[in-house]
Amino acid sequence: MAFPTLAQTVGNTPLVRLARISAGRDNTILAKLEGNNPAGSVKDRPALSMLREAEARGDISPGDTLIEATSGNTGIALAMAAAVMGYQMVLIMPDNASSERKQAMAAYGARLIGVSKEAGMEGARDLADEMIARGEGKPLNQFANPDNPLAHYRTTGPELWEQTAGRITHFVSAMGTTGTIMGTSRYLKERNPSIQIVGLQPADGASIAGIRRWPEAYLPDIFEPQRVDSVLDIGQQEAEEHMRRLAREEGILAGVSSGGALAGALRVAERVDNAVIVFIVCDRGDRYLSTGLYAPEA
Repeated sequence: MAFPTLAQTVGNTPLVRLARISAGRDNTILAKLEGNNPAGSVKDRPALSMLREAEARGDISPGDTLIEATSGNTGIALAMAAAVMGYQMVLIMPDNASSERKQAMAAYGARLIGVSKEAGMEGARDLADEMIARGEGKPLNQFANPDNPLAHYRTTGPELWEQTAGRITHFVSAMGTTGTIMGTSRYLKERNPSIQIVGLQPADGASIAGIRRWPEAYLPDIFEPQRVDSVLDIGQQEAEEHMRRLAREEGILAGVSSGGALAGALRVAERVDNAVIVFIVCDRGDRYLSTGLYAPEA
């Protein structure tokens, strides 16, 4: 009997129908539970893809030091993948990342380097480029690496098509590195060009982990705007309220970007009929508990 390795358990995550949060208008809203991946997020998929493809090309070899800028989930996933495949991982991230995220990366053996909250992800990306230029490690660069969306073209998209028996009409996803929405859109549109791809970005003043509005100079190279049919702005309070709704009404403990994705899915549901709307629950909420977002109400 052959048993799977940990890496072979990435993907094939559940797709569940919301039981209490009403979609209205005879719509069905489905949540893709990416927190069920072994390192706890949708980023497990591209993390393994980037390492495997780079190794297959001969760009990296076990024992090498890899450097990546991350806001959290990609870093955790890369630290897990590096542990599985025998690499040293250096992760650069803003200091305001939750303590659970930092501890998870360190638990997998990664070395963490912080930049200020003010420098943010842009500063983390700049520092990663500087270190790579100095020869301190090799890049993966999730923002420009085609192996990032390739993971979703090969896995997430096909899973959604199969799990909905081809009935999916709308796909709603946060946009950070944009790998999830790019790869999934490419696959789904090849199967049915009428499927609507809805991207989410933060409203002005919002700071939502996993959802970004990039300055033009930092826009991910993998992003192809024609693959997204519409973009919704998600507010901070809106994302947090819907995150708590997922936990309290559906039993799905997730992060803030997942709350934003639910809010986006419900907005879509307000204007369509007889639709099958899928949104990504990109991670688990237990890595946000120290932020107070789930603190008991007074």
